[in-house]
This record gives sequence, structure tokens and C-alpha cells, in this order.
Amino acid sequence: MKRDFEAPGRSPVFARQAAVATSHPLATSAALEVLQSGGNAVDAAIAASAVQAVVEPQMTGIGGDCFAIVTEPDGRMAGFNGSGAAPKAISPELLAEKGVDEITPTSPHSVTVPGAVRAWETLLKAHGSRDFKALFKRAVDYAENGFPVAPRVQHDWQESADRLTVTAAAKAAYLPGGKVPEVGDIMKFPRLAETLRAIGDGGADAFYTGPVAEDIVSALKGLGGVMTKEDLAACHTTAVSPIVRDYRGHSIAELPPNGQGVIALVMLGILEKFDLEKFSPIGPERLHLEMEAARIAYGVRDKFVTDPGYMDVCHSSLIAEDYIEQLAAMVHPHQKLAEIPGTSLAPQTDTIYLTVVDKNGLSVSFINSIFNAFGSGILAPKSGVLLHNRGAVFKAKPGHANTIAGGKRPMHTIIPAMGLKDGAPWLSFGVMGGHYQACGHAHLISNIVDYGMDVQMAIDFPRMFFDLDTHALEAEKMIPQATVDGLIARGHEVKRAKSAIGGSQAIMIDRARKMLIAGSDPRKDGHAAGY
Repeated sequence: MKRDFEAPGRSPVFARQAAVATSHPLATSAALEVLQSGGNAVDAAIAASAVQAVVEPQMTGIGGDCFAIVTEPDGRMAGFNGSGAAPKAISPELLAEKGVDEITPTSPHSVTVPGAVRAWETLLKAHGSRDFKALFKRAVDYAENGFPVAPRVQHDWQESADRLTVTAAAKAAYLPGGKVPEVGDIMKFPRLAETLRAIGDGGADAFYTGPVAEDIVSALKGLGGVMTKEDLAACHTTAVSPIVRDYRGHSIAELPPNGQGVIALVMLGILEKFDLEKFSPIGPERLHLEMEAARIAYGVRDKFVTDPGYMDVCHSSLIAEDYIEQLAAMVHPHQKLAEIPGTSLAPQTDTIYLTVVDKNGLSVSFINSIFNAFGSGILAPKSGVLLHNRGAVFKAKPGHANTIAGGKRPMHTIIPAMGLKDGAPWLSFGVMGGHYQACGHAHLISNIVDYGMDVQMAIDFPRMFFDLDTHALEAEKMIPQATVDGLIARGHEVKRAKSAIGGSQAIMIDRARKMLIAGSDPRKDGHAAGY
């Protein structure tokens, strides 16, 4: 389709054998290096993620969580849930005793067991061909000898500098001389380099036991946390079967809860009930329907999605046809739903994303995150591990789907995805942006399927989301004022977003032309390459 909106004019990357799309050029280079030396897509994804754990510390790290979908050329899929659980000792009662009624983003109680390193190891054992030591070479080098701070990374660093004052260790490591590094400054993380080297030599156990684990536990305990070495040692990655729903002849696969991927499928199910292609892709008619579907779907998320062991309903019931019809019937095409009635939702019963497709057709959709920018801001001082704050999603008080409990995994916003057509891989994709991700998946798929956009245009296309508390809409600056006015006329409050909403990477597998087509997000300095 014609590009009828103002956006960076980046072209997609076409490649015949393999392709990579990440949110940082150094990570893309590391992945390509692995592929060109004979490694496969999983090897390349781990190498890229390890580099990003160093050069994008505001977004990701070994102190976070990881999810992935690996798809064989024949369409067989394997899902990996690498999210960690809350400490065994934690409970609402314990928090009440400590006077905690809300788990704040910088609280030691916001730190769940980091699951990423165990997930990386599990992925390599199941589908990889190389070990950590070989794949961490670039990451160790950047951590030990330094890397230049990229412009977008520096912008994020500046925006979130306050988070780095939570602990003296974080301030010393990330604010040299008490200041945010400038673009092009060389940053080094020698203690993180030592930890990466230890994991390279000893595997994931070098992270979850021994000195690194002791350092993490000590850092949290010093702030009032209750995580133990036993909590870390018990970390495991869960193999899961992706859940699939059709959208206009395309099978879209997401991971089941505790992630919010099922909500992307709920949104797509609702949108499929409307003839979107008759509306302008950037007009108020289309975006009104998308935002109403999002508001309803996220209401479902907040009511039901959590650790599957604690869910009141089976996730499959959330994408059942009769339930989708029930939800779609709530949407008025010309008027905002005044409120989302919770009782009607019951059925009957900053993050990095990267994707790699290799020369043998193995596809990896991979996401790794420390949740908020710089996570909890808590740095384990001896190991250089910056700890995520995924547990901030938990509720400290009883009575909610995501009430905290010992050994429970929190609801997760990070979700890799895969699209199939005629049973074979068609699109490996994902979206960055915290809570926006499920909405972003639906938006990207609709851009491609309903409006015929190529992967790069679909990524570049303007985005909207809504405030989870007030439900006011946030519109990127590229959305025309006429569209904003049309949404206001339908009852929405609309504000201009102060910055880009999310980011995305995707690789399309064009079997007819035996071609890979990769797109990356200019909003996040994304970088795609292939050969």
C-alpha cells in the first residue's frame, strides 16, 4: 500500500539465506557473526541477547526474564517460559507485617527470581549447537573492554537516571562521576564481564548457585528482601505449547499465561468481527475499533491472566468463539464504551525483542526484559547483576488474580509471537513496550493482513494505546489531527504521546520467492540485516 503517513522512510531488508532483527546494531552484528560461522538461529539469538544485556542495560539483562518460541521449517513449535517466581517466603501477610501495602518498582519485593539465564541454557540444550562460552565472546568483550553508548540508549539512560540512585552500587556503575554518559562515551562493566565469563565456563548453575547467587541474595536482604539461595537454585524454565488462533486465514501463535499473549489473540478475535479493510488504516473508524477491542481485552487480562496455577479459568476459554462473540458484541462502532463491566468479562466456565531465521528455516521469536527501565535499580555489587522488578506487577493485598504468593509467577507483559500460513512459518515477530505489547501484536498483524503493508511499513505505522487507569487514549504524533478529532467525537479523551509507543521487530518468510524480509523499528534504533 502507499505510505500515506509521516514516518521514517526505512526499507525492509531482503535476504535469501538468513535474517536478524534486533533493537541494537551491535546485537545484530553478533547474531550475524554466529550465523555466518555456522551457528543456527537459537545460537544467534542467545549471542545477540547477551550483547544487549551489556549494551542496552536499561532494557534487558541477565537479571531479568525471557520467553521464546522456536519454530521448525515444517511448522512444529516449541515454547519456553523463562520467567522466575516470587520468593517462597513472600505472602500478603508478611508484607502487611512489614507495613507494605503496595509493591513499588524499586522495592526489593519487586524482584522475582531472574529466569533468563536458565532459559538461555534450556534453549541451547533443546535447539542450539554452541555453548555459552562461544556465544558470550562479544558480550564479554563489550563488558570488559567497553562499548560506545548509542543515541537511543543514552536518551533512555537520561530519562531514567533517577532509578540508578536506588543503590550505591548502581550509581557507581551506571552514573560515572555522578552523570549519565554521553552519546559515544565508552562504558565498561568489568564485574558483569566476570559473571558472564563464569556462566560461560560453568553454565547457568554459575548464576543460580555459588558467589553470584550469594551476591544477589545479600543485596536484596540488605534492603529488606526475603529471597534465598534456595529460591535461586530452584529456578527452572517451563516448556509450553503455544496457543493458536486464526485471523483471516493466518494462524497466530502466542505463549500461554502467565504471559499476556492470549490477550493479543482476544483482541484479534474481536477485530475479526469487523470489516476493517473498508476503513482507512489511520482513520478514526479503524483506531476506535482497535482501542475498544484493546480496552475490553485488557479488562479480561487484568481479571484473569496470572500464573496458570492460580487462574480461575482455562486460558483456552478466553479465545473460544462464543466468548469472543460475547466480547465483540460490547463494541459500538461509533461510540466509546463508557466503562468495561467486569462481570460481563467472565467466560463460561523498556524490554528487548529480537528474531532470527537461519538458512535451514529455523525461526526464533525471542524476548528478554528487566521490565521497567533499569529494572528495580538494585545492582548486586560484586557480580554486576542488575535485577529486574517484574514482581511490581503483583498486588500486595489478597483478592486479586495477581496477588503475590510464594513460588508464584507474576503476570508477564513480554510476549514473543509467531505467525503461520498453510501450516508453515510465515512471520516471526514481537513488540516492545511493556503493557502495550499485546495491543501492539494485534496492530502489527492487522496492518499486514488487513491493509497489505510490508513488514517495515507495518512497524513504522503510527500507534495508539490507552492509559490503563483513566482509559484516555495516547496518540503518537504521526496520527493526523483529523483522526484525533474523530476519536474525540466518539467519546474518547485523546492525548499526544510524549514519546514513541513501543517498538517492534519482524521477519517474514516468503516461501513463494524463497526470501526473508526483515523489518526493525526506527523508534528504538532497531537494526535488521541478512545475507
